[in-house]
Amino acid sequence: MTNMMRDTQTMAQTRDENLGYMSDMALELAQMADDSGLATLAYLFRMAALEASTADSMHPERDDHSREITSH
Repeated sequence: MTNMMRDTQTMAQTRDENLGYMSDMALELAQMADDSGLATLAYLFRMAALEASTADSMHPERDDHSREITSH
């Protein structure tokens, strides 16, 4: 059971790191698109960054369940 809890925590941490990386990368690409005069593409990258940064809050029931498992 301890291994399962540790694996769940590791998976959650990896997911959070990946979402943060995707958000940062999308913001960098948005800036590059802005610099190139591609406003529509910049907008799309900003929306992707927003999506990645809020993805964790979109499934509160899943997050609550994983916190229940790891808190014991």
